[in-house]
Amino acid sequence: MAAMEMFSLGSRSLNHSSTDTEAEYDRLRGLARAEASKRSSCFDRAHEAYSSGDGARAHELSEEGKQHAAKMEQYNRQARDYIFRANNAEGRVAGDTIDLHGLYVEEAEDVLEERIRAARQRGETHLHVIVGKGNHSTGHVQKIKPRVEQVCQELGLQYKTEANEGRIYVDLQGGNVDHMPPPPQAPSYAWWAPTEQ
Repeated sequence: MAAMEMFSLGSRSLNHSSTDTEAEYDRLRGLARAEASKRSSCFDRAHEAYSSGDGARAHELSEEGKQHAAKMEQYNRQARDYIFRANNAEGRVAGDTIDLHGLYVEEAEDVLEERIRAARQRGETHLHVIVGKGNHSTGHVQKIKPRVEQVCQELGLQYKTEANEGRIYVDLQGGNVDHMPPPPQAPSYAWWAPTEQ
């Protein structure tokens, strides 16, 4: 897995209010950031050891850095799964909707691609993708939306930003998106269970 940009998402990575859920999400992301810092420190010290001719110490530090990288990925995976389940719990979003709040861009891409595959296999015609407006991103710039658009382009899917700029309508049949159905109102169903990696 490629290195992920890790930063605080601000006060809300959920599409609802739950301080306990938010605290657990923040705890997991914080643990991941701590492991990333330890990883970087190990790799920096490994480089210094190698430059000074201590190959054995460099190897030792490099291996330690890899262990911290694995822990970082584990904590990020736990945070991804936790926040995704909270934001997409049954009754929170409609069955034709996926909420990507709180996910890093690469995580959102992976989850979206999996959801699109599952929806197409079930013969679903469209998908509403909640991408957020960028309020929790650095500089309030949308990061997930451009990646969702890129995924749609790569898969040959038509898409359109809905009236709520934090949502994208995706036509899963390759049709024209000029006549979008109204935003969903129905409760969701559990379609996604994270795969163990």
